[in-house]
Amino acid sequence: MTEANAPRPDKAAKVEEITAKLTAANAVFVTEYRGMSVGQLADLRAPLRAVGAEHKVYKNTLAKLAATNAGLDGLTEHLTGPTALTFAADDSVGAAKALVDTAKANPMLVIKGGMLGDVPMSADDVKALASLPSREELLASFAGALQAPLVKTARLLNALPNKLAFGLSALIEKQEAEA
Repeated sequence: MTEANAPRPDKAAKVEEITAKLTAANAVFVTEYRGMSVGQLADLRAPLRAVGAEHKVYKNTLAKLAATNAGLDGLTEHLTGPTALTFAADDSVGAAKALVDTAKANPMLVIKGGMLGDVPMSADDVKALASLPSREELLASFAGALQAPLVKTARLLNALPNKLAFGLSALIEKQEAEA
C-alpha cells in the first residue's frame, strides 16, 4: 500500500477496536436508530448495561471492515443507514430482551438482525431469542430439576421411621386392648 492509500491511523485504530469487540462478544445485534433522541438512546443503554451489553454507534464503513476482519461477514448486510451495534458479552438473551422491549416501547428503534456466535440472525431470530427464558431462569429451573430427586429421596427416607413408629404404636395399642 502506498502512503497515499494507507488508512488514517485513527480509523485503523477504530477498526481494530470494533474488531476486538466483535470477537469478544457472544452476540452482536444491529439496530437502526433513525429519529431517536439522545435521551431515548440513553434510555436504551441503561437496561443493556444492566445485562452486561454495550450499545455503540460506529460508521458503517468501519464496522463493515471490522466485521470482515472478525470473520462475521453475515453482519455486513445489516450495516446500512443509521445503525448501532449492541455487543452482548455474557447474556445474549437478556440483551435481546432489552432491545425488543425498547423497540416495543419506541417504534423508532428497528432491530435489523445480528450474529449469535458466528451464526447470522434476522430480526425475527433476535425476537425469538428474546422470547427464551433468561440465564437466571434457566439456572433456577436446572437447580430445581437437580433438587427434585433429592427432595423425594429425603421424604421417602423420612417416611420410613414415621410409618414404623405408627405401626409399632398401633401394635402396642392392639396388645393393650387385648390384655
